[in-house]
Amino acid sequence: MFDILVTGGAGYIGSHTCVALLEAGFSVVIADDLSNSKFEAVSRIRSITGNKVTFYPYDITDEIELERIFTRHAIRCVVHFAGKKAVGESVEMPLEYYRTNLLSTISLSRVMKRHGVKNIVFSSSATVYGNSKKVPYSEKSPTGNCTNPYAWTKWMNEQILSDVVRSDPDWSVVILRYFNPVGAHTSGKIGEDPLGLPNNLFPYLTQVAVGKLEQLPIYGSDYPTKDGTGIRDYIHVMDLAEGHVSAVRKCLRDFGVQIYNLGSGKGHSVFEVIHAFEEATARKIPYVICPRREGDVSASYASTKKAAEELHWKSRRTLADMCTDAWRWQESNPQGYC
Repeated sequence: MFDILVTGGAGYIGSHTCVALLEAGFSVVIADDLSNSKFEAVSRIRSITGNKVTFYPYDITDEIELERIFTRHAIRCVVHFAGKKAVGESVEMPLEYYRTNLLSTISLSRVMKRHGVKNIVFSSSATVYGNSKKVPYSEKSPTGNCTNPYAWTKWMNEQILSDVVRSDPDWSVVILRYFNPVGAHTSGKIGEDPLGLPNNLFPYLTQVAVGKLEQLPIYGSDYPTKDGTGIRDYIHVMDLAEGHVSAVRKCLRDFGVQIYNLGSGKGHSVFEVIHAFEEATARKIPYVICPRREGDVSASYASTKKAAEELHWKSRRTLADMCTDAWRWQESNPQGYC
């Protein structure tokens, strides 16, 4: 029996992926320093699945701590989420983002190499496509025209892992470029619990609905879209989690570097999301129109053809499902995990 190491497994996407992996029959070990997450998420993973999950409160930039995990467990594959993830904060704190996000991947890869573990699924982002205006984005779309340090760290990590494979073709690297993960597990026990003011639409939306925040800011209403607001590809977090299960299976089976977009393949405007949320929850959402944010594009959504053909995966849940599940989580946990 072997284990899957999930770095950042107590975070939003990480916790849902741990549930999906456990329900698929994998054994999971979590490493998370809890700098942007809470231990309660680990407890709830155990509650949802009824499975034992080994947890280490380790900073994976520390190779000594990583060595302990690889010595104690028969790790066969790593799913690597750990890292800083707020775009705006990355502009304010670039050195912290470059240090944490790059060093974590380098340290992890070094320890993996020493222990002969050569399978890794990396959590990347659609932000590597930068300001390209040609949609939908496919895996062959140009990358590297990034607009913030967070996106650059994802792009650089993709390069680091690709170079590792070039140096040793026995490695298997699956890079997953996410679009906009939203929603929560249907149990309402785990969900998105950002520290401080939310950076993304859905947690801001749900916190306004629960009365924690006064109104939703809409950044720009003059885009060349049907209603003037930006269009994004929203994917239910459990669809995303199930995509990771497919990616792990691919990683354990093949060699080399494989890159996949994980999104719904559809674009929804901010106003469409608000209206869908109001319909799903019977809650009225007050909002205010604000100036556009620098670097935002009018539309961004994925081509998911490659993931469907090679991972045999596609998103199944609707925008209504995303709204209902996000609200169930927030209503059941108005202050998050606490």
